[in-house]
Amino acid sequence: MFFLGRLLSGGACKRSVSLLRTRIAAPEVKTSVKRHSSGPGQRMDIRGIYPPIATPFTQKELVDYHKLEENLNKYSKIPFRGFVVQGSNGEYAYLTSEERVEVVRRVRQAVPKDKLVIAGSGCESSMATVQMSDQMAQAGADAVLVVTPCFYRGRMDSRALIHHYTQVADACPVPVILYNVPGNTGLDLPVEAAVTLSQHPNIVGLKDSGGDITRIALIIHKTQNQDFQVLAGSAGFLLAAYSVGAVGGICALANILGQQVCQLEQLCVSGQWEKAKALQCRLIEPNAAVTRKFGIAALKQTMDWFGYHGGNCRSPLCPLTESETKQLRSDFTSNGWL
Repeated sequence: MFFLGRLLSGGACKRSVSLLRTRIAAPEVKTSVKRHSSGPGQRMDIRGIYPPIATPFTQKELVDYHKLEENLNKYSKIPFRGFVVQGSNGEYAYLTSEERVEVVRRVRQAVPKDKLVIAGSGCESSMATVQMSDQMAQAGADAVLVVTPCFYRGRMDSRALIHHYTQVADACPVPVILYNVPGNTGLDLPVEAAVTLSQHPNIVGLKDSGGDITRIALIIHKTQNQDFQVLAGSAGFLLAAYSVGAVGGICALANILGQQVCQLEQLCVSGQWEKAKALQCRLIEPNAAVTRKFGIAALKQTMDWFGYHGGNCRSPLCPLTESETKQLRSDFTSNGWL
């Protein structure tokens, strides 16, 4: 809480709001690249809150597209900037390539055109990622989210990752967003690699789920002249990320408490830091419960409690135990959400 205390002292608030509202023009990009931009010569604007949507399954573990569409209809009442499809919370690692693309296609058909659809297209090889990214674009994705390849993590240094992402961005018909999620990959995208890649005209930003605010702040500082946008990868540190210049968040908790996560965004953007701090503190335990503590099974269980279609995960992920379910409910009730 020391960091938050310093944040609320006054001067930091003004500088943070200024960072949030400043955009710096980037060089003109190839006309073959599809972009949503704020004006001529500017990159796609990705600021805002996105739920990394879950993938509902039937009892036979087939993708349940009907329930997926019903979830999207309910989310339409929440002021999300868009949706992340086939991210970690979408269980993309357990879907076939065909399923991954089809889920994106169905989401694009179901949501309004003014909502961005960001599709997870990361694969282990550069060639497979280029192919998957192209398929996601053809399915209607506005941008792709590319996780760091990690199977050979011991060799995934800055040189390898810069080469990988450059190949993908050179070939991709839509903007690319880097995805750093060390909790799943066991690999942190090096700061120097992120800074180098920020100069690529088709790489528009980074989703960082690591939670290291000093690292996020350093990346934002070192890329401030590149119109490079950073999104917090969790609602648990959303306020802190906004305070150092992040422009939004891709937050698992938004699948459940979407209105509240969007409210936190607005409080940060408008400089209402005391109210933002109070709300942020009530989101920390529920967020931890549906992410690092109990994982996707908890996310889906809580979605069921809040009137969405969560259901079971695809094997080998197992449902929560009785004691885990009890603790999960406590993490939400003790903060006033259930």
